[in-house]
Amino acid sequence: MYITMMMHHLSLLLSIIIAIAPLTGAIPAQKDLTQVYQTTDEFPLANPGNVPAHDPNIILHNEHYYLFKGGISIPILKSANISGPWEKLGTVLAGDSIIDKGNRSRPWAPTTIEKNGTFYCYYTLSAKGSRNSAIGVATTTALDGSPWTDHGVVINTGKGPGSDVWPYTITNAIDASVIVDQAGQTYLNYGSFWHDLWQVPLADDLLSVKDAAGPDAVQLAFMPRAKIKPEEGVWMSFREGYYYVWFSHGKCCNFQKGFPVAGKEYNIRVGRSRSVRGPFEDKKGRSLVDGGGTVVYGSNHGIVYAPGGLGVLDGNDSVPDILYYHYLNTSIGFDHGQAQLGWNYLKYEDGWPVPVGGQDATSLAFAYRPPGWGYLAMIFGLWLCICKWL
Repeated sequence: MYITMMMHHLSLLLSIIIAIAPLTGAIPAQKDLTQVYQTTDEFPLANPGNVPAHDPNIILHNEHYYLFKGGISIPILKSANISGPWEKLGTVLAGDSIIDKGNRSRPWAPTTIEKNGTFYCYYTLSAKGSRNSAIGVATTTALDGSPWTDHGVVINTGKGPGSDVWPYTITNAIDASVIVDQAGQTYLNYGSFWHDLWQVPLADDLLSVKDAAGPDAVQLAFMPRAKIKPEEGVWMSFREGYYYVWFSHGKCCNFQKGFPVAGKEYNIRVGRSRSVRGPFEDKKGRSLVDGGGTVVYGSNHGIVYAPGGLGVLDGNDSVPDILYYHYLNTSIGFDHGQAQLGWNYLKYEDGWPVPVGGQDATSLAFAYRPPGWGYLAMIFGLWLCICKWL
């Protein structure tokens, strides 16, 4: 009788473990999870945006957040809260881009700004591993589902008009972002892998590059001694006299085909300068064009993996700056389309940004932990409770 009861208890316990394992991540789906996941608590968990998004871009307009993301015709979503719920508003493009390149139906990495009542959405056309890329732009005067006008190419690399102009001869025209400096000049930041990150000034209409035949280009970041130069997704912000260059470093996606060595996946880095044109240095004083860059946010707690594709929302006297990005939630999956929107408030220590947790932070209760004594103690405790209950 005793043995029968014990077997019954063990059977119940096993059923509970199997049931809760997908929630806790305690039994990983792949054998090498503990080797590739960072279980550090150095960084706070991502506040959930509660929407799938890759290379998200968010602007705040009329007390609402507007989310632009890579996808068919560039989807637009709206919410009163950065954590959602999100309402679909339509798309930037009515169909394929008028640029005859790459992924015309599914542009990448949109970035939208507003200037003088007009919204400008810069987007990327390319193909994985190719430098035959383009940055295009579309405009509208209202974020209410009204149609946008696609103006086509701002920068070509690889092929197409203007691709023979330096520095487009050596760079990759993807992942555009825009900043207006304190003097009112607008700059386009872009680049990936091939000679990394660059900046060119835009013309007053924001539809073309200033002095297009010989643009005043500067390099923002570079890895001169590395064979592979995985820096992309550049963003620039300004705070209290400093311009900050943010970028994604490492392997971004396609992890269902295999994981890089731990720490080589996407992470978010930063440098700063008193000038919008640089030179930029990291916290240790190393130049960003000499491989520098301070890691601001990376994989953590075994649940946030490969954060990147970032942006920064400027705060005010009552609300801190917000760092937002996409990341892979290890309990959801690693496909490109499973990337999630995440965000954190920023504080600044000696002028350097530090992500902090927030009230909406993902609960630690179900975060992944490698099996250990704590996990075994939990199982034993459950067993005792079941035995007592029965």
